[in-house]
Amino acid sequence: MAKCRAIPDGYMTVGEAAKKMGITVRTLQYYDKEGLFSPSAESEGGRRLYTDKDFVTLHQIISLKSLGFSLDDIKRHLISLETPADVANALTKQADDIRGKIEQLTASLTAIEQLKAEVLQMQTVNFKKYADIIVNLQMKNDSYHLIKRFDDDTLDHIRNRFDRESGLRFMDRFNRLSDEIVRLQKENVLPESEECQQVVKEYWGLIMEFTNGDMGMLPKLTEIGNIDTASNAWEERQKIVNGYLEPALQVYFSRLGENPFEEAEG
Repeated sequence: MAKCRAIPDGYMTVGEAAKKMGITVRTLQYYDKEGLFSPSAESEGGRRLYTDKDFVTLHQIISLKSLGFSLDDIKRHLISLETPADVANALTKQADDIRGKIEQLTASLTAIEQLKAEVLQMQTVNFKKYADIIVNLQMKNDSYHLIKRFDDDTLDHIRNRFDRESGLRFMDRFNRLSDEIVRLQKENVLPESEECQQVVKEYWGLIMEFTNGDMGMLPKLTEIGNIDTASNAWEERQKIVNGYLEPALQVYFSRLGENPFEEAEG
């Protein structure tokens, strides 16, 4: 740290620096104490002096702190500023950090709005379901809104049956198969065709995988799957899937010589 006999031009005291940056003297003193941001010079009388160059670094600190970075994180992000390239690199790094934080905040805001919509539709307070919805939003599972349709027993079954990774894999397969069914419906492929029946067989296999062979879950799944009025794109697609699957499943079960849904209800 340079020593100055007096306060030369281009240098500011801690009070002047704090006023210019709109922060408190105590904040600057704390940053200095923590080794985060120290002044460039000190007068012979012991006064801490700051330069315009210091303010570029201080601006980095304030910006990162306002975005939620901890002081330890900020220490790791600060860059030495000796050349124009150093300054440009620091600004680039800061811009990248801000963009990343904006993306995180945008995702959080979207998740909050989605959760609020689900809470209002549920019309009951159920924090266990709220937590499940949040987890699925974080996983970017587009079918998160199904959770409000599940009763507590079914949700407990899902929690015990699937972890995060296996749950995502299952939903990916389910969605891919549903898209295939929508394609068959649009192309007017007959329910009794071999192409359709192969897809139905895979779909039924997913249902059995989901229930782990517990036929007693079928009535609940039927109730959950019934969609009178679609409120989103996923439900719109599922209505198409349900409409096409109903006669296709009847053909499939007829060929098997049994109807698990009828047996479960009986």
